[in-house]
Amino acid sequence: VAGTKESAFLHAVTAAGLVHSVTRACSAGNVTECSCDGSLRSGGSPSEGWHWGGCSDDVRYGVSFSRQFLDAPLRNASGGGLAALNLHNNEAGRQAVAKLMSVDCRCHGVSGSCAVKTCWKTMSSFEKIGRFLKDKYENSIQISDRVKKKLRRKEKSQRKIPIQKEDLLYLNKSPNYCVEDPKLGIPGTQGRECNRTSEGPDGCNLLCCGRGYNTHVVRHVERCECKFVWCCYVRCRRCETMTDVHTCK
Repeated sequence: VAGTKESAFLHAVTAAGLVHSVTRACSAGNVTECSCDGSLRSGGSPSEGWHWGGCSDDVRYGVSFSRQFLDAPLRNASGGGLAALNLHNNEAGRQAVAKLMSVDCRCHGVSGSCAVKTCWKTMSSFEKIGRFLKDKYENSIQISDRVKKKLRRKEKSQRKIPIQKEDLLYLNKSPNYCVEDPKLGIPGTQGRECNRTSEGPDGCNLLCCGRGYNTHVVRHVERCECKFVWCCYVRCRRCETMTDVHTCK
């Protein structure tokens, strides 16, 4: 649903994913227009015994590509405040990739003495970036629908608190995803299979939205204990298993 927290996360994680995949492809030499970050090929800190080398991820190219690919349609759109909101959330995703860059080093020296180190910049795993954006999603900021020169918080008492580039912003409160709403394209969770023992998002307590769940037994029949018989066929037993399946009420 447009303008919600979930939409904000989707825009951010899509932009971050594009930066991450394009930058990885550059470092691997799979893209002719880019390679490693050439700005770090020299320098470092000789006094501390390290210098730049190896193949640093050129995240700037990935960010630039992501902006051109994802932001151009929004800049030309007539969505007003919603377009500005989506542009901000796209950039928040890209900022997450850049913010979580780290430095890896390799030691050189006699018998592993690490007299000199070669260091390069590398992106974090996309799993780590996703967790960062998930935290931003859970702490997303609602903005005013009266967009003037810039986006601002809806809560008047908090408007003096600046909005950071990596913050996720939303305009509209999220609908009730637990209940089916064909107009909004929400299927609801009734009838969804859930895990009775899980405390995560697939658990019956969370997925069924407090409505409880039904349990029914499913019978599975499959071939098992197959053996090759000389010559020349395979002999199998017919095995049956009974499994409890839980579905939301």
